Amino acid sequence: MWKTARDSVCLICRSAGAPGWASSGTSLPWVNQQSARTFATRRERRATPSRMILSDRVDRPPPPRGNDAPKKPRNKPAGPFSGMNRTVANIPAARRVIARTRDLTPTSVTSPAAGDKERDKEREKKKGKRTFKAMNMQRSLTTIGYGLRTVLKEKIAQVESFDQFELLPSIKEALAKDALKGMVDIKPTPVQKLAIPALLGQRMGPKMRRRAKAEEEGEVKRKEFLLAAETGSGKTLAYLLPAIDALKKAEAEDTALHSYLERLEKEKEIRGDQPLAEWIEKFEPNPNTARPRVVVLVPTAELVDQVTRVAKSISHVVKFKARPLSANLDPLKIRNNLYSPMGVDMIIATPHLLASIAESDPYILSRVSHLVIDEADSLLDRSFAPETTAIVDRAMPTLRQLVLCSATIPKRLDNYLAEGFPDITRITTPNLHAIPRRVQLGVIDVSRDPYRNNKNLACADAIYSIAKDSSRHDVAPGEVDVKRIMVFVNERETTKEVADYLISKGIDAVALHRDSPELRQSEMLATFTTSEPMRVAKALFEGDGHDNTPTRRRLPNTKVIVATDLASRGIDTLAVRHVVLYDVPHTSIDFIHRLGRAGRMGRRGRGVVLLGRGDRRDIVAEVKESMFMGQALV
Repeated sequence: MWKTARDSVCLICRSAGAPGWASSGTSLPWVNQQSARTFATRRERRATPSRMILSDRVDRPPPPRGNDAPKKPRNKPAGPFSGMNRTVANIPAARRVIARTRDLTPTSVTSPAAGDKERDKEREKKKGKRTFKAMNMQRSLTTIGYGLRTVLKEKIAQVESFDQFELLPSIKEALAKDALKGMVDIKPTPVQKLAIPALLGQRMGPKMRRRAKAEEEGEVKRKEFLLAAETGSGKTLAYLLPAIDALKKAEAEDTALHSYLERLEKEKEIRGDQPLAEWIEKFEPNPNTARPRVVVLVPTAELVDQVTRVAKSISHVVKFKARPLSANLDPLKIRNNLYSPMGVDMIIATPHLLASIAESDPYILSRVSHLVIDEADSLLDRSFAPETTAIVDRAMPTLRQLVLCSATIPKRLDNYLAEGFPDITRITTPNLHAIPRRVQLGVIDVSRDPYRNNKNLACADAIYSIAKDSSRHDVAPGEVDVKRIMVFVNERETTKEVADYLISKGIDAVALHRDSPELRQSEMLATFTTSEPMRVAKALFEGDGHDNTPTRRRLPNTKVIVATDLASRGIDTLAVRHVVLYDVPHTSIDFIHRLGRAGRMGRRGRGVVLLGRGDRRDIVAEVKESMFMGQALV
């Protein structure tokens, strides 16, 4: 029976079930060869240990086990972060096709491939454009179209001389004698070419003809102007000359003033040689006492002194009285300037001081016809806005011309003007918001050797390099030029720290910030605002004539001011050719004002940025590219 069952099973199955069949005498040659090959292959595979073979499945997931079949990924639920990390909009495919067919032209609807090609071309064009991503993310300035800039350049080219302006002859004489004394070629700057005719009402367009005709008929309305031009472009003269011209014309028509001057001359003849100061206060009051016709508002006491110097340089020939009001002056001087028996025609003041005086004596603004708000982006900011607007409201009944002047037009100022002065005339120059190409910008990476994140060391090294270049060139036999350098920081606490470090390295440095006394601030800036050259003896340097390297720990041919943005607004630092940005500015507005301290009135300048570990390198790179291309910041 067992033999019968055994015979019914095939030989292959029988041999698989019997392990010792190969050693038996059963002759199955093809089975024997197959088994030998399999056995040899297994021995080959076991010859190399697995730890020595590299896997070819590293980039693939393990195979599914059991019932774990691969599942289709579910759509993420919509939420505030559902659109992040996507390269395609989260729109259903059907809606996306409908939107594409709407955008296509009738010819491209029938040919989708043509529409794809057109969109690809547009994308390539956009890629080639200068986008300035980092600066656009922090956009704070109002843009001016380049089409308008081209039109302005054509208007500027039409004016060549101050003689083309309808100014009084005495004003033109004062420009040549005092205001622009020392200049070889006396020509108006671009902002003066645009602003002076506009403020005088001289343009010959149809609108200006109607305005001139209305003025003759006595229907004069208040005119409002926004004067926006780059730093160091001559804005002060641009608004002062038309104001002085209007002041003298109004004075010529003032019968009360003429009759007072006639009585004063008769009194002088009666008193003979008696000094005027002894009896003028007992004489009848002057109609101009504490009642100026022109008021100029500026944010700082230093700007008060600067604008006053320009106005007085013209007053020697034109004959008018310009008086300053600032915290630099003692109370008695302020009272004499405002309530002088000789009268006052123009006041240059800070808003806080003038607003406090107007609170106690409102009549001082009762005859103001021309009001100028210089550095309007600062004076209409939060810190100055209440006092500035209070002065404007008090002067509004008699005001004939309001001029707002600034080197930058932030968006907040643009919105304020659009709401408060919708009919304002905007006068802008082609280079507004652009740092002049004559100012070069260099970058020092403080995170690398040899500084190793030591900004103080990098700042001192940059100043020493500037001084070394100066010491190698003789401006006169036996003399070298004194370099005046401004270092800007973001925090006022840093000014003292940086100034002390520079002093320890032998550099003549002072700290200037809001807490510095007003008088001390003016003394510091006096050296930097003069155009007169400063020189020191060459004997102060060690070495022979071929190596004039400054002595160790002493730099006699350099003066440095370490300041916050207090010194970056409006100060006419003609003597400054070099600016060091110790901290990267927060906005492009601060970039424009800080670098604007160098390269003023057509002079060349140089800026150096100290780039630390946490600073925005992309913004600095884009600012540098804008300066190289001569284009406006955003």
